[in-house]
Amino acid sequence: MLILALETSTDFGSCALWRDGTLSERLCPAGKPHSETLLPLVRELLTEAGVTVGQLDGIAFGVGPGAFTGLRVACGAAQGLAVAAGVPLLPVTSLETLAAQSGAKHVLALLDARMGEVYSAAYVRSGDGYTLQGEIRVSAPEAVVLPDAPGWLACGNGIAAYPVLAERLNQACIPGRPDLLPTAAAVATLAAPRAARGEGIDAALAAPLYIRDKVAKTVAERLSEGGRA
Repeated sequence: MLILALETSTDFGSCALWRDGTLSERLCPAGKPHSETLLPLVRELLTEAGVTVGQLDGIAFGVGPGAFTGLRVACGAAQGLAVAAGVPLLPVTSLETLAAQSGAKHVLALLDARMGEVYSAAYVRSGDGYTLQGEIRVSAPEAVVLPDAPGWLACGNGIAAYPVLAERLNQACIPGRPDLLPTAAAVATLAAPRAARGEGIDAALAAPLYIRDKVAKTVAERLSEGGRA
């Protein structure tokens, strides 16, 4: 099985190719827009592997939440490639990707949402993936809901971005992995068994996951307060 994966939900962008359990990955250069670097890296990755787009069994992408521009880049690129190849898309959330990278059984994934907020979600490892507990949220670091049971691991750059959140985790005796960011390799690993089960979607149905759409303030209002889009 051949699965191409794209992940650009943060400043750390990447693409990866899953070939029957073997992974190859390319990282987007730092300091350059993903819109300029992602597709050239995809072409390089496929060429070096001797694979054409038409040979793919599916295309996975980081659906979000994350940086708005980055989410649109991955989704748009995935849609274009999927249409050309005639293959299904496999959206994978950035927070489940973080959970998978941690390797822990119980994971609180925390991604910096900028503008003084954090994307958060609790996951429990289940079979070949992770099951979301409750819902994905966006909130101030002071309002992130922490697990009240032992055995949890927190991960993601939301920990390092907000010292108040790091201190709350410390007080709750929840260890952290602030170094983790979503990668295309992890997206591919999660997507492969789903592709085998036929869980892909039509390219026309794909859309980025904008959790922030559910909050009261608009982007314009946040920008007027000195935030970032």
